[in-house]
Amino acid sequence: MLILLPMDSDDTQEGLLVPVLEAKKWAVLSVEEGQIIEITYYDTKEEINDWIEVVVVTGDYEPVQDFMEKQIMVLVAHHQRSIDDIFEAFLFKELHDMPY
Repeated sequence: MLILLPMDSDDTQEGLLVPVLEAKKWAVLSVEEGQIIEITYYDTKEEINDWIEVVVVTGDYEPVQDFMEKQIMVLVAHHQRSIDDIFEAFLFKELHDMPY
């Protein structure tokens, strides 16, 4: 499974989730059996050729139409900002569905 995150940097430890329009880097988490196998960073989301299953955003009113048109599940991390916190919340189903 691949999870997409808009980030403020490509620093895995210090980088934070930011609103879609403020993303400086896009992190793709490759997840298998409940563990992050690899994190790949891209400058733009258009560079990503892999099939993304989930994108995590910071708020309910993010511009996510492009993701929805591609049948990508959109989840909201209202409080989590680090990759570790977001992934933990994803595993424990603590991220919220996007209100439509």
